[in-house]
Amino acid sequence: MQFIVEILSIILSTVIDIVPIVVIIFGFQYFVIKRPMPNLKEVAIGILYVLLGLSFFLVGLEEALFPIGKSMAQQLTDPEFIRAGLSTAGKVLQWDDYGWVYLFAAAIGFATTIAEPSLIAVAIMANDVSGGSIGKRGLRISVAIGVAIGITLGVYRIISGTPLHYYIIVGYIIVVIQTFFVPKIIVGLAFDSGGVTTSTVTVPMVTALGLGLASTIPGRNPLLDGFGLIAFASLFPIISVMLYAQASEWIAGGKKIPVMQHENKGEK
Repeated sequence: MQFIVEILSIILSTVIDIVPIVVIIFGFQYFVIKRPMPNLKEVAIGILYVLLGLSFFLVGLEEALFPIGKSMAQQLTDPEFIRAGLSTAGKVLQWDDYGWVYLFAAAIGFATTIAEPSLIAVAIMANDVSGGSIGKRGLRISVAIGVAIGITLGVYRIISGTPLHYYIIVGYIIVVIQTFFVPKIIVGLAFDSGGVTTSTVTVPMVTALGLGLASTIPGRNPLLDGFGLIAFASLFPIISVMLYAQASEWIAGGKKIPVMQHENKGEK
C-alpha cells in the first residue's frame, strides 16, 4: 500500500512539473500563433506517454539506482575496505591506494551517461539535423568517455585535496584552444553535450560518490569537498566531443566532416 502511495505521489509531482510546459506550448499555439494544434490527438497521447514514462522512470531511480549507488559509494570509500587490500597494516592511505574507487568512478560515469535520457534525445536530434553525419552512438560514447574521465579526475581531486578551481581553469583553457581547431558546427553541440550530462541519472549517482568520499577521507569536508564532481561531468564531455570531431576529420584524411561541408553549402 505504501509503495502505491509513493507511485501516486511521484505521478502527481510529475504532473505538476509538466503542467507549466504544456501551458506554455498550448498558450503560444492558441494565443500567440493563433492556430489550432496540429495532430492534437497524437500530441495528447504523447504527453500522456511522457507523463507515465517519467513517473515510472523516477520510481525506478528512487527505489533501485539511488540506494544502490549510495551504498556502493559508501562501501568502496570505507577506509576498512581500502586497507584490506594493502600489504602494510596501519599504513596512511595515499591517493594511489584508491584504485577500486577510480575504477568505479569511471565505470559509473560512463554507464550513467549512456543511460541518460537527455543525451539520447540530443544525439537523435543531432543525427537528424546533420543528415546522419553525426552518429548517435559515436556522440553518446564520446560524451560518456568524457564524463568517465572527468569524474575519475574529480575523485582524484577529492582524495588528494587539491583545489577545484585549478582543474576548471585548465579545463576551460583547453576548451577555448580546441574551439579554434574543430569544425565550428561541432562547438555548440559539444557545449550542449556537456550540459545534458547533469540530468536525472548522472547527478544523484555522482553526487553520492563525492559525498561518500568526502565523508570517509580524513580532513575532507562533505560540503566543501564532496560537491564539484558535476562540474567535471559537464566540462570534460565538451573536450571529448571536440576530440571526437577532430579524430573523425583525421580518419577521413584531413577532409572536413560532411556536416561541415553541408553547413558551408547552406551559407552560400
